[in-house]
Amino acid sequence: MFGLLKKTKELDLERDYRAPVGVVWDAWTRPEMLRQWWGPEKTFVPECEMDLRVGGRIHVVMEAGEEMGKYQGTRWPMTGTFTRIEEPSALSYDARSWTEGEEDTSTIHHTNDITLEERDGTTTVRLHVTITQIGAKAKMAAFGMKWGYKAQLGKLDKLLAART
Repeated sequence: MFGLLKKTKELDLERDYRAPVGVVWDAWTRPEMLRQWWGPEKTFVPECEMDLRVGGRIHVVMEAGEEMGKYQGTRWPMTGTFTRIEEPSALSYDARSWTEGEEDTSTIHHTNDITLEERDGTTTVRLHVTITQIGAKAKMAAFGMKWGYKAQLGKLDKLLAART
């Protein structure tokens, strides 16, 4: 059960990192780095696959850790297809995210556009997310996506600070 939105929902986030653009690009495109920061606090990434080419697949599974109490073990997969890759400045993919076991009602379809721009050793990341469909039971999840993205961009900051 999907609801086509009367109007697409758009999220815009921007964050500066004191790291070279190549390092930030790697954090977004290398599975071993992405799994270290993807998802909000108290989650981890047991699965992360990337075929970094236009038409290639991205697949990331977030899982709730024990600190999330009753939600521990809940898994939120995201699978998508890369639509634009311009190393090291732009990355786009069409994706769908859902709660495992509730795919019919919890799926959110979204497009993520990431741009990276370096100036004086600082890289600005701009993330534009367009949500086009929300499953009947995913309205709260869609509402929380901005919070989730902000939280994971904070985790990326910690990872990059430790590397530079």
